[in-house]
Amino acid sequence: MKVIVCDPISRKGIEQLREQPRLEIVALSRPPAETELLASVGDASALVVRSETRITQRVIEAAGQLKVIGRAGVGTDNIDLEAATQRGIVVMNTPGGNTISTAELTFSMLMATARNIPQAHLSIKQGRWDRKSYQGVELYRKTLGILGLGRIGAEVAQRAIAFGMRVVAYDPYLSPSRARALQVEMTEPDELYALADFITVHMPMSQETRGMLHREAFEKMKRGVRILNCARGGIVNETDLVEAVEKGIVSGAAFDVYVDEPLPADHPFRKLDQIVMTPHLGASTEEAQDNVGIEVAGTISNYLLNGVIQNAVNMPSLDAKTVATVSPYLRLGQKMGQLIAQLAPQSNDRLVITFGGKAARLPGDPIVRYVLQGFLSHAYGSGVNLVNAYSLAKELGLLVEQIKSNEKIDYTEWLHVAALQGDDRVSAGGTLFGADMRPRIVRLNGLPVEIDPQGVLCLVRNNDSPGLVGSLGTLLGQRGINIANMSLNRNSVGGQALTVLHLDSVPSPELLQEIKRLENISSVRIAEL
Repeated sequence: MKVIVCDPISRKGIEQLREQPRLEIVALSRPPAETELLASVGDASALVVRSETRITQRVIEAAGQLKVIGRAGVGTDNIDLEAATQRGIVVMNTPGGNTISTAELTFSMLMATARNIPQAHLSIKQGRWDRKSYQGVELYRKTLGILGLGRIGAEVAQRAIAFGMRVVAYDPYLSPSRARALQVEMTEPDELYALADFITVHMPMSQETRGMLHREAFEKMKRGVRILNCARGGIVNETDLVEAVEKGIVSGAAFDVYVDEPLPADHPFRKLDQIVMTPHLGASTEEAQDNVGIEVAGTISNYLLNGVIQNAVNMPSLDAKTVATVSPYLRLGQKMGQLIAQLAPQSNDRLVITFGGKAARLPGDPIVRYVLQGFLSHAYGSGVNLVNAYSLAKELGLLVEQIKSNEKIDYTEWLHVAALQGDDRVSAGGTLFGADMRPRIVRLNGLPVEIDPQGVLCLVRNNDSPGLVGSLGTLLGQRGINIANMSLNRNSVGGQALTVLHLDSVPSPELLQEIKRLENISSVRIAEL
């Protein structure tokens, strides 16, 4: 079986692959262009990549024998996951292999910006001796603001505390108990901007985080703040950062990742002495490269030779018989997790998954993993998979409970998911309809509903009153939004009601504000499944 190593991985990883006599290893000397890859993947059983080689739909379609793609790293942005999944190709990554490496680079950047080390070094190289121009600041008693307190953010926090820094953080998905254990103060972004002398980004790229640090955010920051990004290019708006540096709001910055890589020759960062730059070195240590190289080699060979699935991004670690039994519930659980994530508070203490009826006799772990993946993917995107879902929940301080219930229910099988934070509770109940086991949401916060869990849902809380449905329909129709389906229920005549509209497209923020202003409406939420 042919294994093409497209991007350089550690020598130890290559050696581990070559120890398997049934594997033919082709290690390329440089990352191939798409055209080169198209010409060579026809007989490949596995591809190994880092971040440079792009595995596109065209490559996947050309690779008729491809069984697995291994990513030596965490992010899978350079792999077309949907195309791989549709072709039945397993995609595996190496979570956690570069955590310490990236955390240490971030802290090195922090010290470099505080003391102007790269700039001072360059001046010496150029024959100058200019001490006054490179006066820096101490880290001691300064405030570090961390956006995102996952594995890497937590490691950075520990190092900052050891240097006597005050650490404040924003992570809407981290529980208060986990924050206390890390000895950090949790806060909202605006307060963090006002307090922090240094701000470092450790969030995954998602719709919520893309361009998160922009002009309006910089204007709320303490004058002289220093910005660091060793996470993902694009979380900081690069154009707005340049403007903030030129205005004197940001006195220094350090970047390891960029929107466009390699960095274009005419990029404005290159002209600003205040910005320290490295060429995406987050995982570039001997230890990190050995870790991810050995890990990806092990997962690839174990899958090809033994059929064992580890660190899979797009499928569970299950045998074929179990998959056939539980697969309808996997989709139901994933959709319920996605729905609850969009309706619950961002920070939760517990996620409780209850199985009833026939579902109580199923193996719960794979279904819980799908619920968790759906729940956490709203915030972490492709960074969460079926393998790391539990560990990510643990890092967030989210307690996951699984209950097998013998309570009498109205359905043959029943799955219930509840997210809890203190006294706040958001819940949904689901079942399967028909011979083809179609997933349906049949309860939402205790009220009976019937929701097909796909597409755009508009959930309206309102006082039960005549004419409301007509007003909603008229308003949506005037804006060209079609209602595909509708579910109505109430707790009593004239009491609280829940209206769920299945829409063909997402309403604009302006339209949602108009809906909220309708009489007797208390809240409007949009969920995309």
